[in-house]
Amino acid sequence: MKYSVKHLLLALGALIVMPGVNADGDPEAGAEKVAVCAACHGQDGNSPAPDFPKLADLGEPYLYKQLKDIQAWDKAQGEAKATTGRAVPQMTGQLIGKSDQDLQDIAAFYASQSMQLSGAEEMTVQIYTGEQVNALELGERIYRAGNPETGVPACVGCHLPTGLGNEPAAFPRLGGQYPKYIETQLRAFRAGERTNDGDQMMMRMTAKNLSDAEIKAVANYIGGLNAGN
Repeated sequence: MKYSVKHLLLALGALIVMPGVNADGDPEAGAEKVAVCAACHGQDGNSPAPDFPKLADLGEPYLYKQLKDIQAWDKAQGEAKATTGRAVPQMTGQLIGKSDQDLQDIAAFYASQSMQLSGAEEMTVQIYTGEQVNALELGERIYRAGNPETGVPACVGCHLPTGLGNEPAAFPRLGGQYPKYIETQLRAFRAGERTNDGDQMMMRMTAKNLSDAEIKAVANYIGGLNAGN
């Protein structure tokens, strides 16, 4: 319990003291710079396939940071790639030659768009006892209360009960995102394959004790989460 409370307080504190990422983009200018992005992410940031994230309404500071991190990884050479930015092989070459203002404008454009909800499914997941449990109920419990027994903090501390995130703190919207994408990212944070969550390792510390069943359940729940929940 102490572990859970500690990291929940850390997350809540970050909402107050984390300066976020400076971004001062022009969404109208960004609209002219995203043509190549549409094939994977859709013209308005609503990706047509769950292998690619929806970018619409994720928050300008968060989007700008991710673009900067992906660009940094792409530019890195040799062994430096293991410790630089964010590794997204599918983005190789896509941001080379883009200026900082270009990245800010692209982030501003996608942040100004409306996300289409993916929705959640009725399903069961198998927990450690071998029991099949309702995935929506488990997902909601993890999202709103975490798992005190294993030290998993609640998601609401950073991403809010509505799932809309905290834009000034660069915590992205989660509600409505593709469950498959959320699941993939949680697994990547848990495995240490994604490391661009800051020196405090907030997402890695959150994900490290999540079970496979909990990851699938919370990702599914998030897919149907919206401001009206």
